[in-house]
Amino acid sequence: MRKHLFSILFLLVAAGIWWASISSTVRNPVVDNDNPVLVTSGYVPYTLAKELAGEHVNVLMLLPPGAEPHAFEPTPGALITLQHADAFVYLSNELEPWAADLAHLAHGKATVVKLADSVPAAADPHVWMNLENAKLLAAQIEKVLTQIDPTHELAYGENLAKFKAEIDALAQEFNTVLATCKTREVVHVGHLAFKNLTDAYDLTLTALAGTSHNGEHSAKKLAALVDEINAKHLTAIFTEETLSPRLAGAVAQETGAQILPLYPIEHISKTDFNANVTYADLMRRNLESLARGLQCQA
Repeated sequence: MRKHLFSILFLLVAAGIWWASISSTVRNPVVDNDNPVLVTSGYVPYTLAKELAGEHVNVLMLLPPGAEPHAFEPTPGALITLQHADAFVYLSNELEPWAADLAHLAHGKATVVKLADSVPAAADPHVWMNLENAKLLAAQIEKVLTQIDPTHELAYGENLAKFKAEIDALAQEFNTVLATCKTREVVHVGHLAFKNLTDAYDLTLTALAGTSHNGEHSAKKLAALVDEINAKHLTAIFTEETLSPRLAGAVAQETGAQILPLYPIEHISKTDFNANVTYADLMRRNLESLARGLQCQA
């Protein structure tokens, strides 16, 4: 925590110098309208807030598309963005220590919300991978939107209701499809981001690394993973789109398993970001990959 705090304090000074040098020529580095500004840490709160806010609130994200959220270091531009925020929403201190430090700086200037406080505690901090939790996170964001922009409270409530209905329908799809699978073994050549998802549907998850990407290059763990896949005669392994394909390729070469993508949603590719791909879109992709890899019949 201290390392992140020192880095952020240094960036805050740098950002102040940078802002002073351009303030005479740039009216507003964030937005050019009078709408409230909600700043999010990464893609999970960003996509939920965008869906709920519509055109009434400027929703901005600090984590660049394609960046790794667990070890991100804020830039002077990120600090300037935060200075214009009416609210700052992040996931948790565990997942985003850099965001936790930013929250201390923003406190008193903006409404600060840690979304993890709105859902039941879990061993895996990637709580949004449980669809029921996603509805709770969205409800918390709806409260923030209403607080900073009470004029459009009705619109935010209606958008939340639509989101919950979409998630309920998606949950039914998950239940129907994953009840018919030939195998229930999910082997993920990546970090432990999907336990909340697999636990919800009685699947067994084996991941190469922990809740961040620590240890993913361990040769011992990689060999154990290969042995498990061969022993259980699994035909598919899963990996993340933003990870290097080298590890998954090595496992596939040793086992003959096909490689399928899973999306943790905490980070996102530039292509998907530019296409405004939603939380539900990415969870549907996860369902499609699981259905193929687990040989589900529905």
